[in-house]
Amino acid sequence: MIPHSALFNRAKDREFKVDPKQAPTEDYHDILFQLEKEGEWEVQRVPEPYVEVDNKYGRKKKIPIERTWHHKSCGQCGHIPGYSTSVFWLNRQLGLDYHDPTDQTSCTAWNYYASATSNAAAQAAVAMRNFAAAAETGYFPIIHCATSFGHYKETRQQLIHSPELRRQVKKILEKLGKKLVIPEEIVHYSEWVHAVRDKIAARQTVDMSHVRATIHPACHYHKLIGEDAVYAPEVYGAQRSAIITSTLQALGMDVRDYSTWFDCCGFGFRHILVSRDFSRSFAVQRKIEVMKEEADPDILVTHDTGCVTTLDQSQFAAKAHDKNVGLPVMSDSQIAALAMGAHPYKVLQLHWHSTPNKDFLRKVGIDVEARWAEFEAAVAKIKSGEKSYLTWEDADA
Repeated sequence: MIPHSALFNRAKDREFKVDPKQAPTEDYHDILFQLEKEGEWEVQRVPEPYVEVDNKYGRKKKIPIERTWHHKSCGQCGHIPGYSTSVFWLNRQLGLDYHDPTDQTSCTAWNYYASATSNAAAQAAVAMRNFAAAAETGYFPIIHCATSFGHYKETRQQLIHSPELRRQVKKILEKLGKKLVIPEEIVHYSEWVHAVRDKIAARQTVDMSHVRATIHPACHYHKLIGEDAVYAPEVYGAQRSAIITSTLQALGMDVRDYSTWFDCCGFGFRHILVSRDFSRSFAVQRKIEVMKEEADPDILVTHDTGCVTTLDQSQFAAKAHDKNVGLPVMSDSQIAALAMGAHPYKVLQLHWHSTPNKDFLRKVGIDVEARWAEFEAAVAKIKSGEKSYLTWEDADA
């Protein structure tokens, strides 16, 4: 395999050298700004206020606190809508300025990872079109889906190393009347949750100090362009990504380890399409059962669309085969919102989840029957025509 540094030094339009005493990969920040100086694109800066965190090799990464443009996930909106609404609810409760765009397109990573029916120029043009749309609003993109996050990071690498690809994408964007703009950082929403975890903990109303949790770090977060993932010395000595674990610890939860933490959730992207039984059995036997046997958790928390979906919705079939299942699954945004008092159905929309979670809610002191009755009352107004949809005022009521 040709190392990244060798590929980079082959680039025709400049030459950089990687210090062998430092990280084994180039620092994308230097390259982004150099290309901007050469007129190849514009770099959208991370707006203040921001938090600086360390990535895998100790380089600084800026995470914006507000003025964020939210790149939503097709899988979240279609299968686990409480995932996205929890992110927005957290922003609103913390009084932060954010933008929920109506002109966002899908990242088309289904083509990229699963079917291979697209091409590099088309994929990169979709990414850059979304980045340009964000820049036009003055808000900075936050990526909700780890698959989109990984895909966009790989696209950034391709654009950095290929002048020809940049030329092709520029030509496409010109037809759309848009500039070639790339963000200074590609930021995943869970990095934002990590950055504001202390603000969330300060507003915590639900005691979770007696909760045992396991986490699943999304492959598309920490394995694709892995040097860009966030690490911290207080989380496994910076040998595993700090995302999720740091948030749960800030909420007072007991985060427990298990032997197959590095394994895929079973989704695998292509696997879930062509071999769903394999995905379901992998999710149960390599993840859920191992967690339950080794860590005895009350809750499993993860941070990607496919991970929540697969780990949650694979358990129903395994139950028919007497497997050791029944572990509730939530995203970090959902558990953080719940800790701050968000409604389990109006905001977290836990009725969309397949694995039963009522016992967990009761354990943290939530009156499940009362909350469900409130949700049904809100839905009844929609059925009667009194309201068209639930509003944020309804969610907070």
